[in-house]
Amino acid sequence: MTQTNQAVPRFSDLGIAPDILAVLDQLYAEPTPIQHQVIPAALAGKDIVGIAQTGTGKTLAFGVPMLQKIMNSDGQGLVILPTRELALQVDEVLQKIGRSLRIKTAVLIGGASSYNQVQQLRRNPHVVVATPGRLADHLQQKNYSLKNVSVIVLDEADRMLDIGFLPEIKRILGQAPADRQTMLFSATMPSKIAQIAATYMKSPQRFEVAPAGTPAAHIEQGVLYVSPHEKMQLLEKLLTDIDGTILVFSRTKHGAKKITAGVCNMGHNAVEIHSNRSLAQRRDALSGFKSGKYRVLVATDIASRGIDVNDITLVINFDLPENPEDYVHRIGRTGRAGKAGRALTFAAHSERMDVRQIERLIRKPLPTLAVPVLPARRAPVHVEPDEQRGFSGRRSFGARPPSGARPSSNHRPSAARPASGRPSFAGRSSRPAGRQPRRVQAGSFSGRSFRGRGSR
Repeated sequence: MTQTNQAVPRFSDLGIAPDILAVLDQLYAEPTPIQHQVIPAALAGKDIVGIAQTGTGKTLAFGVPMLQKIMNSDGQGLVILPTRELALQVDEVLQKIGRSLRIKTAVLIGGASSYNQVQQLRRNPHVVVATPGRLADHLQQKNYSLKNVSVIVLDEADRMLDIGFLPEIKRILGQAPADRQTMLFSATMPSKIAQIAATYMKSPQRFEVAPAGTPAAHIEQGVLYVSPHEKMQLLEKLLTDIDGTILVFSRTKHGAKKITAGVCNMGHNAVEIHSNRSLAQRRDALSGFKSGKYRVLVATDIASRGIDVNDITLVINFDLPENPEDYVHRIGRTGRAGKAGRALTFAAHSERMDVRQIERLIRKPLPTLAVPVLPARRAPVHVEPDEQRGFSGRRSFGARPPSGARPSSNHRPSAARPASGRPSFAGRSSRPAGRQPRRVQAGSFSGRSFRGRGSR
């Protein structure tokens, strides 16, 4: 039987203008599936609904058609994203492509100087990248007008709705010119997103590169069942046994602060990132993590879709996420661009049902890995609580924040967790004084000899 080799997709096959194509050929080898599907339709002026996980190349999928359309007209592009980190990363990609084409951008995000943003807007940028809250502020203050916007992109739309920005999104789309092109990208397709597409888009073409809840390929996953007061010891063991950069997810801001202090006390360079950190601190954390200044980054879910760092060795879910979907986004920080990655989840035995919900979403079981022999417990690290913690603690999957709560433009609130269920990361222990760490049967993770319960 004759076999035919499937042609490797190329940017040159997608109808991209020569000036932009020359830049892409220098920076990227070939288009990703979402880019290959979306770019031709977007270049044809179609409204687009793209369903794809973070890290699949969506920025180029909408960025290339948007820049090409702007270069051929006097219009302006507007990209709306849920967090500061995502906005800065999208701006970085657009500048990388558009710098040689003299494309000017403006970034409108909270935590940065409004005066500087006004100066950027006065230079009549080709593209504005913004979070909904700060964009609404500039529109209200008449610093910015949507009258010249010809392309609007809503990226990570499900996340924007999760943190309460549906009213702002509706107002922005309602004020924009009717003849604009609209592109919407989301990891999932809840009913509210479908309603936005039906109300504010013109016969959008839908492209889906992976079903909702599909983890990135090539990620080795596992769960370790451990009591809350042993989590810091388990983290110390993994940091000792596994080389490379490690991203640790905490459920709360104060928890991230305590974990970071504990990791630094172990002798590792660590930094935290969450909504209570200033924009400068968050930029330093990300750039330091990328450059290797910090080996460990401890983050809340503000970073589950806001970290674009290559070659993260391991993602650790120190706490289970607030909802199963966030698990997929968290572990998607590793195993990017087809590379291998690893993700480990710490869970208490009482959280088995929450683990089952994650397994149902990703449509595969999470292997139960062996718990290693844990090092001796360190003295507690005292950390002062943040002055403005907002909501803290953990809520059950699917729960809603308290009535009347107003989220900020940069983080997702959560309902308070009862004090009796709060984990003690590196502090008080229920183990009697002098008791030695447990030793149980041998198991493994990626060929490393651990001692524990063995795989399920």
